[in-house]
Amino acid sequence: MNEDELLTVRGLSVRFRMRGRRHIAAVSDVSFGLAAGECLALVGESGCGKSVLASALLGLLPANAQTRGSARLSGLDLLAADEATLARTVRGRRIGLVPQSPAAHLTPVRTVRSQLEETVRELTGTPRSGLRAAAERAAARSSFPAGHLDRYPHQLSGGLAQRAATALALVGDAPLLLADEPTTGLDRDLVDRTVDELRRHTGDGRALLMITHDLAAAERIADRVAVMYAGRIVELARSDTFFGRRGPRHPYARGLLDALPERAFTPIPGQPPELGSLPAGCAFAPRCDRATRACAAQPVLTGGTACHHALEGVTHA
Repeated sequence: MNEDELLTVRGLSVRFRMRGRRHIAAVSDVSFGLAAGECLALVGESGCGKSVLASALLGLLPANAQTRGSARLSGLDLLAADEATLARTVRGRRIGLVPQSPAAHLTPVRTVRSQLEETVRELTGTPRSGLRAAAERAAARSSFPAGHLDRYPHQLSGGLAQRAATALALVGDAPLLLADEPTTGLDRDLVDRTVDELRRHTGDGRALLMITHDLAAAERIADRVAVMYAGRIVELARSDTFFGRRGPRHPYARGLLDALPERAFTPIPGQPPELGSLPAGCAFAPRCDRATRACAAQPVLTGGTACHHALEGVTHA
């Protein structure tokens, strides 16, 4: 483990046991580190394993899940920790979660204020007399307007619901903030404001892991980008390199960028494989125009790219 890393993930794999002795490999041999003050964006098409990885870090996988590897956060192996440890010392305290569906995450029959006050009391031990002021300070940290604190979740716009969920995630000053698709359903202006708010909270010994399919949001705030495909990280690069003129080296990662309207606007042909029936070797080979017989062997992440035919010296238009 690098002593500068807040989170160190090594060889993380998640398989789900299904009926008939069948297994689904949702995450395979994933390794990365995350330092305090850093934002890592984990990107890829839907169904590639991003949210399963997040659930593994939080200990929220279903009972039929099997995990291997390690995920150490400030010395604690999250994969080996029992439920009591995760509930009492990790969720909310060491890892703050900004959920994919904030409106569903909020309790519908309670106001935002009451939910913030309860979270503040639980995570910080603030006495009842100080809860109102503490809840208002928590709301201000995510730019949630004080005038909306006494509203119920169904009375909030998508952007305000996102800010309320972010405020709840920040209460415990967790070292790691995990944002799972925090910009889904938001217009571009709200996307920019939301990710800027998340980025502001990566200082003071904290880090941000943002899971997203929104490459524009990733480009705006990430220090590094990790690209997942079929449960594996196939590209890990600095953001300025990934989005710069030379771009990523993996054909899939390059395809994600080329599919953007402001780039080539050319979709990647074909569909991602089902995680329950992955092809042998490189899972992207059936969709890749560079594939050869060598791709029958699983490529290893080397120099930030897992590809037998990594792109070299290619520039964007």
